[in-house]
Amino acid sequence: MLLSISLILIVGMSMGWICKKIKLPSLLGMLFTGIVLGPYVLNLLDESILGISSELRKIALIIILTRAGLGLDMSGLKKIGRPAVLMCFLPASFELLGMIVLAPKLMGMTVLESAIMGAVLAAVSPAVVVPGMVKLMEEGYGVKEGIPQLILAGASVDDVYVIVLFSTFTGMMQGEGASLISFVNIPVSIFLGIAIGFLSGSLMAYYFKKVHIRDTTKVLIILSVSFLFVVIEDSLNTPITFSSLIAIMFIGIGLQKKREVVARRISVKYGKLWVAAEVFLFVLVGATVNIGYLGKVGVKAFVVIIGALLLRMLGVFVCMLGTRINGKERLFAMMAYTPKATVQAAIGGIPLSLGFACGDTVLTIAVLAIVLTAPLGAFAIDFSYKKLLNKN
Repeated sequence: MLLSISLILIVGMSMGWICKKIKLPSLLGMLFTGIVLGPYVLNLLDESILGISSELRKIALIIILTRAGLGLDMSGLKKIGRPAVLMCFLPASFELLGMIVLAPKLMGMTVLESAIMGAVLAAVSPAVVVPGMVKLMEEGYGVKEGIPQLILAGASVDDVYVIVLFSTFTGMMQGEGASLISFVNIPVSIFLGIAIGFLSGSLMAYYFKKVHIRDTTKVLIILSVSFLFVVIEDSLNTPITFSSLIAIMFIGIGLQKKREVVARRISVKYGKLWVAAEVFLFVLVGATVNIGYLGKVGVKAFVVIIGALLLRMLGVFVCMLGTRINGKERLFAMMAYTPKATVQAAIGGIPLSLGFACGDTVLTIAVLAIVLTAPLGAFAIDFSYKKLLNKN
């Protein structure tokens, strides 16, 4: 395991640095490192690391979501209002609809199989999007107009919506039928996540005011509570749950609202944690990509993915109709809301493991979507934000 950790950090950081030097996003180098070191190419990563890969990726995601919450300017988000709500489900719905229309004709799949594949692909990747938006907020690009806040909010909720749809469609495929309570759970889990996270952040702010402890200890307390939220959500078997990832982001928001000075200091600490967490996140995402599957797909698979993505971008455009967001800012939001990675890596193989006839195709398309959109989306964000957004 120690050798694997060493390789992940040294090679991942080196490849990230090389990509930065040639004006490419550093995460491209980290993703490529994971693909090469992973089990499907050189197989240099220990099985014990790969066995806990999903947990390590979740820890990294927790770190960046908390950091996002600590720096999120809610006033910009409030100005936008309606589009922020629409971004949570409309682009994913457009992409899912595109898959249902295209996949039966081009891939020979049934409508239900196409819906399952669409649900796998329709989630945007917080792992790619959130770090980019945090960077924009720190540098002040598009903050006054609320662009990074809008994308952050949407990316955090989008996954909840899509995973519920995926669970519903796989249940229908197994003959269980659609459950109304699953759809009721979408808004309930979002609002419960917001309430639980904000309340926890506010209580921590009060505690930190009354009890003098080091900032490092505060970070450990916040991390521990965040991990606890994830464990509780995973262990809940009730029809109504809460979104732990949204709760984690709102811990930061609650703390920022009640103790802004402390939130700023803690955000700096989280920034240092992110240096290592970022490498682990993207290298391990890359390690999940089985490029062997890519040989099985033809041009039709590319057409299906690109067609569904164009509809997703149209969904983002529709969300911003009737707002003061200008054409350049809309274009940036449309590009920034396309990357796939973490959700596809997590659930792409489930249809195959359940024995569905479409399982192999779904996994192959999921891998192709990661390989195409994660680097291209990251590159689009890094390359365009200074040109398309105003610096405040």
